[in-house]
Amino acid sequence: MFIQILIFIAGLLLLIKGADWLVGGASALAKKYNVSDLAIGLTIVAFGTSAPEMIVNVFAAKDGHFDVVMGNIIGSNIFNLFFILGIAGIITPLVVQVSTVWKEIPLSLFAAVLFLLLANNFFGISDPTISAMDGLFLLAIFAGFLYYVYTQMKAENYVPSEISHESMSNLKITLFILGGLGGLIAGGRFVLTSSVDIAHALGVSEKIIGLTIVAAGTSLPELATSVVAALKKKCDIAVGNVIGSNIFNIFLILATSSLVKPIVYNTNFNRDIFILILGTIFLFVAMFTGQKKKLDRWEAALLLITFIGYTTYLIIGETQ
Repeated sequence: MFIQILIFIAGLLLLIKGADWLVGGASALAKKYNVSDLAIGLTIVAFGTSAPEMIVNVFAAKDGHFDVVMGNIIGSNIFNLFFILGIAGIITPLVVQVSTVWKEIPLSLFAAVLFLLLANNFFGISDPTISAMDGLFLLAIFAGFLYYVYTQMKAENYVPSEISHESMSNLKITLFILGGLGGLIAGGRFVLTSSVDIAHALGVSEKIIGLTIVAAGTSLPELATSVVAALKKKCDIAVGNVIGSNIFNIFLILATSSLVKPIVYNTNFNRDIFILILGTIFLFVAMFTGQKKKLDRWEAALLLITFIGYTTYLIIGETQ
C-alpha cells in the first residue's frame, strides 16, 4: 500500500502542476491574440483551479467508479466550505461584498439543493441517477452563471490583478499547454487508480475515499489560494474562491461527469449533501450575526470544528 500512497501523492502533484502549466500556457496564448484579462480570468484560470476534480471525475465516471465521482464532488464542497473557509476565517475575519451575500451564497445553496433533488430523481420515476439530460440542464445553468459573473465584472470594470501573463514564445506556449494537459491526464489516472487500490487495501468503501483523501487532495489549489488571500487580507478572493469552486463543482464537473456516463447515485450520500446544505445555510446566516457581511473568527472556528467532527464520524463509522 505504501507504493499506492506514493502514486497518489505523485498524481496530486501532477494534477496541480499540470493545471498550473495549462493556465500559464493558455493565458500567454490568449494574450498574444489580445484576449482580455477578464475573459482569461473567467475561463482559463477558473477552469484551472477546477481541473483536478474534473479530470479525476471524468476517469472515475468512465471506469464506473460512481461513488468516487459523487464522493469527490460532495467531499470537495464540504472541504471547501468547512475546512478552507474555517482556516481562512480564523486567519482573518472575512468581510464579503453584498452581491456575495445575496447572490453567490444563495446560488451555491440552490446548487446543493438541486443536486440532492436530481440525484434522488425527485423529478422522475427511475432509479437515483444523474443522467445526461440532468447534466445538460446543469450545464445550461452554469452558462447562465458565467454570463452573470461576466456582467458583474464588466459593470465594476474589474480586472483580475492576481493573474500574471508571462511573455512566451510559441514553442514554449505549446510545451506548457501540452505538458499541462499531459500532467492532468496522468495525474488524474494516478489519483483514481491509487485511491481505489488504497480503499481496497484498507477495507474501506470508495465512498469514504472519495469523500476524504480524494476530495481533500483535489481541493489543494483552492486551499492554497484562500489561505494566501486571507494572509493578504483579500477577503473577497478567499470567500469567492470557495463559493465559486462549489458552484463549479456541481454545475460544471458533475454535469461533465454525467455526460461521460450516467452516474448511478448511492443514496447514502444524502446525509453528506444535507451537511453541505446546512453548512451553506449557516454561512448565509453568519452574514447577519455579529458584524454584518462578515464571517467572524468564532463562526469560522465552528465550521472547522464541524469538519473535524464530520470526518472523524466518517472514519469511525467505516471502521466499525
